[in-house]
Amino acid sequence: MRRFSIPMMGFMLLCYLAAPTEAVYVKYKDPKQPLGTRVKDLMRRMTLAEKIGQMVQIERSVAKPDVMKKYFIGSVLSGGGSVPTPEASAETWVSMVNEIQKGSLSTRLGIPMIYGIDAVHGHNNVYKATIFPHNVGLGVTRDPQLVKKIGVATALEVRATGIPYVFAPCIAVCRDPRWGRCYESYSEDHKIVQALTEIIPGLQGDIPAKSRKGVPFVGGKQKVAACAKHFVGDGGTTKGIDENNTVISANGLFSIHMPAYPNSISKGVATVMISYSSWNGKRMHANGDLISAFLKGKLKFKGFVISDWYGIEKIDANYSYSVQAGVSAGIDMIMVPFNYTEFILELTNQVKNNIIPMSRIDDAVKRILRVKFIMGLFENPLADLSLVSQLGNRKHRDLAREAVRKSLVLLKNGKSADRPLLPLPKKTLKILVAGSHADNLGYQCGGLTITWQGLSGNDFTIGTTILNAVKNTVDPNTQVVYSENPDAGFVKSNKFSAAIVVVGELPYAEMFGDSFNLTIPEPGPSTINNVCGAVKCVVVVISGRPVVIQPYLAKIDALVAAWLPGTEGQGVADILFGDYGFTGKLARTWFKTVDQLPMNVGDSHYDPLFPFGFGLTTKATNN
Repeated sequence: MRRFSIPMMGFMLLCYLAAPTEAVYVKYKDPKQPLGTRVKDLMRRMTLAEKIGQMVQIERSVAKPDVMKKYFIGSVLSGGGSVPTPEASAETWVSMVNEIQKGSLSTRLGIPMIYGIDAVHGHNNVYKATIFPHNVGLGVTRDPQLVKKIGVATALEVRATGIPYVFAPCIAVCRDPRWGRCYESYSEDHKIVQALTEIIPGLQGDIPAKSRKGVPFVGGKQKVAACAKHFVGDGGTTKGIDENNTVISANGLFSIHMPAYPNSISKGVATVMISYSSWNGKRMHANGDLISAFLKGKLKFKGFVISDWYGIEKIDANYSYSVQAGVSAGIDMIMVPFNYTEFILELTNQVKNNIIPMSRIDDAVKRILRVKFIMGLFENPLADLSLVSQLGNRKHRDLAREAVRKSLVLLKNGKSADRPLLPLPKKTLKILVAGSHADNLGYQCGGLTITWQGLSGNDFTIGTTILNAVKNTVDPNTQVVYSENPDAGFVKSNKFSAAIVVVGELPYAEMFGDSFNLTIPEPGPSTINNVCGAVKCVVVVISGRPVVIQPYLAKIDALVAAWLPGTEGQGVADILFGDYGFTGKLARTWFKTVDQLPMNVGDSHYDPLFPFGFGLTTKATNN
């Protein structure tokens, strides 16, 4: 055997060690390649385990880098209130997301994960974020361009924390205010919901002209992938019971609950989330006729379809059947969110045993990868700190304040039309501010704020309560007296010029908000009676929907529906004191009694306290 000389051996060893560092051209990593080519090239390299991993979304608390690498996890989410640390900064969020992402990038193919979060009225899980009015208030504005601007601001604040995907907007058409998610709906009228899908190009960017029908669009590092939800009929359940059965004809479903989906798809929405609810007894998470045949087929939706939190499990008590039914129906990404090993094992076995065809897996993975490529995740998988100053900045808070002003509805102004109470004068002797919601930022923001169910108090984020807004607005010589629940004697003895009573619902989310009585909880009614029986009063109702108000209406001089205005309570005072005029018109029917429900505009039994479209107006004054 011939021996190499030592110098020759050293040279060859050097060449051998250097060889792996030479870049190998890979089509799917080349942004100049067409989208379809990149997807096809990556998929042909993927094993079954890598493909199924892409279909799995897990909660951040279990998304350790080694888990991401071992199971090829495709997506991570923050559940409601799931944060890296209490009052986490934007920098802390970015660090956490990047740490998880590094686990994904360390896999054989380096496919980045996509991180998703609820951002349904601003970046609502995050400390110091701007909290915009909930959708029930935005529907009142009937202003697509305002809502688009809110989408732009929300995208910037979400990206500031390193997150590229939001579970918004909710395009439900709430037909019964007893539903605990009614505040997530813009209106009972699908036309308003359709118009306000303009938030999607705000979040994602304007889709280029002549784009292929149904193909998603996300316009760069300052935009986020959006999610139209919840497909379909979530706002029409019997008695408004959350996750319940929507009993309606096909014509009713397609004419009331479906119209906003084609609008969303035409604007390039990246993902669609399936509803927990059923349609005429069939779980939506298992409805292949609507998911695969209609949404993906007829509407030509090319993004990915995602389940809701534990949505698969709710199909049936038999887990194997639930997995089969949900994936076979056309769900592409499963929000597991914790039992990922069980899900992966079950789905793998079903594919290997030909229960679920490989073609269904490939369709799911193709859609997920398509969105990731379109978003630019392969080119920019790691977030930086360039946008951290966007979180809760003044420009966004001013926009939220404008949205509050435009979302308020004046339902009554004076006990006679010729003697209006509003706008109130800024310069007067003494004003009483009362009510459980006057100085409570948590109540003002409602559910899905910082935590899933929302909070009480003023120390969980940054904002302006209505009480402080009043103090900021009145003349320096006007005395503002605050008493949360004063008795009638106190009110009468103090000789107030006028009173502002702020009462309403306590925070709630989803099924915890389902209500069969829709009453304002005590001490709200007592406060109204004690104050409005003794002094001229304006009652500001903070609620996620119309509530029972008729019993108190005769005592009330002026009545304002403020919905759930968010952190910028200054917008309420702007209107009460005449810096701006009232313009809002009801996007929901205000009932007299709950016995009338469901009752929507156009119904034969329509007999509201305040009809759809109602809203008194005032002009701005220079008082």
